[in-house]
Amino acid sequence: MKSATPAIFSYLNGLRADHDALGIFADCFTFTLQSGMVLTYTNADLPVTWNGYVYLANSVRVEGLRYKSSVGLEVDQQHITIAALQTDTLSSGVPFLQALSSGTFDGCLIKRERVFLNSWSAADLASPIGSVVMFAGRIGAVEKIGRTEAQITVNSDLVLLDMPMPRNVYSPFCQHVLYDSGCALSKAAYAYPGAISGTSNLSYIAWTDVTNNFLQGTITFASGSNNGISANIKSVNPGMGLGLSSPLPAWPNIGDTFTAYCGCDHTATTCQNRFNNLANFRGFPYVPQPTYTLF
Repeated sequence: MKSATPAIFSYLNGLRADHDALGIFADCFTFTLQSGMVLTYTNADLPVTWNGYVYLANSVRVEGLRYKSSVGLEVDQQHITIAALQTDTLSSGVPFLQALSSGTFDGCLIKRERVFLNSWSAADLASPIGSVVMFAGRIGAVEKIGRTEAQITVNSDLVLLDMPMPRNVYSPFCQHVLYDSGCALSKAAYAYPGAISGTSNLSYIAWTDVTNNFLQGTITFASGSNNGISANIKSVNPGMGLGLSSPLPAWPNIGDTFTAYCGCDHTATTCQNRFNNLANFRGFPYVPQPTYTLF
């Protein structure tokens, strides 16, 4: 059973008393990115204000995320369609579908709420009766992206329990994610500001201050056409530049600023020499090999 406020129960009971009454509601979709950015859209013809956010009506359109009720712990997997134009952009100025294809929405939380209204007047749109959460989950796989439309698989939050692995994995490499609570390192302490200083392209950033410490790290742009976009660092050429694991959505220019973060290959040597963090190392470098050849 879905939980709801007394105001919603009163509204619905009033509709049941009058068989000719029309219920007024709008489906509102909230996207919460890993970066903390929140995007809100509605399928209504007019914008709706709810929970401190304005759900845009003349922007991105979402179709799908049906309500499903079942017994057990089965992961609810649904397919949704997102339609957007080139003018539908994020706060960084990057088009919605372009950001989707570049991985900006990886791990994004998505929620569909049914918001109930007394009328379509401006006053009621700004202060709805209440809402009921119809679906909450996270984006899984991006199946198809076209010029104006994308098809995406969305999994319910139960997907976090669907992990076919033991609790403890014994490996020579560290099991922590760099800068997570287990690693205990401060990401800000290993952040280095920079600016593009030479000829760059979608997959290569010219930066004279780059060192081997940034290998397998990340870079986040703070200005230019890629403002707000993050990318993984695949390779480095010390004193020259760095290569990215995937192309940027827009061409970088000289002077574009960014922040580069040191990376880690999850070995004990790097943990000690680069970060002096061996006390939190979650690897087992002396685990024997699976097989041995005897002579």
